Amino acid sequence: MFDTVFHRPQGLLEQLAQLQQAISRSRSADGLPDGIRSAVAGSFPPINIGRTERSIEVYAFAPGLEAQAIDVTVERGVLRISGERPPTDRRASDAVQWYAAERWHGRFSRAVTLPEEADTGSVEAQYRDGVLRIKVGLREAAQPQRINVQ
Repeated sequence: MFDTVFHRPQGLLEQLAQLQQAISRSRSADGLPDGIRSAVAGSFPPINIGRTERSIEVYAFAPGLEAQAIDVTVERGVLRISGERPPTDRRASDAVQWYAAERWHGRFSRAVTLPEEADTGSVEAQYRDGVLRIKVGLREAAQPQRINVQ
């Protein structure tokens, strides 16, 4: 479907996903996200956001980093993940002739607007196996409450 430098057989679903991404990018003339909660394609680190009864869970996928290289801050209801990913060491002495270098490197920053019921005083962050897990507690008033029926 798409001409590439490297030929790799693709399944139908992978081809359809690539086509959908290409159409989505082409419809956004200014290069900005085409949805209210979307991020620009290729944003780093990619994130998943969910909610439990007691917290908001944010997972950022950032392999190849040290925990000390990641900054997590909360200010005015905005959770920010930032840091720097070092470049891959590609010395000429390795006797490797590089044809492709797709691993992204450099400074990065992602911001997530937290809902009003988030308790920004109750934030935990843990980095393990390339995944940053951030848990933001919810205020007591926002948590489900059992009401006894009389």
